[in-house]
Amino acid sequence: MAFATLTSKGQVTIPKEVRTSLQLHAGDKIEFVVTEGREALLRPVTKKVDDVFGRLHKPGRKPITIEKIDAGIRQKMQDSFR
Repeated sequence: MAFATLTSKGQVTIPKEVRTSLQLHAGDKIEFVVTEGREALLRPVTKKVDDVFGRLHKPGRKPITIEKIDAGIRQKMQDSFR
């Protein structure tokens, strides 16, 4: 079980084990849901494809091949499981 302390400014640091488990990173958005039983649920906010469509486009940037994209994804997956 992970614990955190509320500061005088109302801030809480999310424990590392929780951040890792939820795959949270700096800048990610989270949602707090308070239940009728006075419990708080913390959920990562995920984006829909429509929200991020076109974000990587930059005029003048040369496109890369599907093979390079696949190789980059493959490398990231291998790094994640080491």
